[in-house]
Amino acid sequence: MSVEYAGLIVWDVDGTLIPADLRWLRRAVARTYAITEEAVVFPTSRVHGYTDESIVVDTALASGVSPEIAEQGVRRFHQQLARVMEEGKEELARDQPAYPGAAATIEGLNAHGFVQTVLTGNLRSAAEVKLRVNGLKLHLDLEIGAFGSDARDRFDLPDVIAKRFSTKYGNEFNPARTVVIGDAPNDIACARHAGFHVIVVTHRATHEELAQCAPDAIVDALQPDTVVATAEALIGGTAGQRDH
Repeated sequence: MSVEYAGLIVWDVDGTLIPADLRWLRRAVARTYAITEEAVVFPTSRVHGYTDESIVVDTALASGVSPEIAEQGVRRFHQQLARVMEEGKEELARDQPAYPGAAATIEGLNAHGFVQTVLTGNLRSAAEVKLRVNGLKLHLDLEIGAFGSDARDRFDLPDVIAKRFSTKYGNEFNPARTVVIGDAPNDIACARHAGFHVIVVTHRATHEELAQCAPDAIVDALQPDTVVATAEALIGGTAGQRDH
């Protein structure tokens, strides 16, 4: 049976809802490949906006691990990251709280009838801990979300959401009624690849840097009224690029 909904909001996690922090990946990579945390080298151009699986392989290679061993470690990395996140819950709550307005914006979108989920490069185990610790899970339907544990290429994740949404809600998935909220150029590229609208927030990149990637809207903070109005306008087909 189909359901009535205002639209689908697809949230990025790191850099959008909560600050990005590589400590969890660093710890898990070190444990996975039996190297010290100090020896872990991140490839800076392929970290933000990519999936954890792709990051861990590229990081292992940059840290001196052979290609064969780097690939063999991916499954073990899943286990290690889950342990790292569970062990670090108190540290995460203290050092990586949600951005101002994140919880209120999720609440506001829910009150206006939006279905909400996530599209994130995080493995699901990591994403769930981050969202739960920060009190952001309540109105996010993670059953229809897409995670770095679903596909290594971020551009494959929109199809995961489309299939899960249609299966759960009985509606034919409509990209034109879907809005990604992210913070990085790769969020914009992924949304465009899928035919989604996209709003980006200037938590990590400047207005000028993000504007070069031509998102539908750029916001300087997560403010419920602004985000709700922008999402409604995009889905209603009345918004071009907007700045707030």
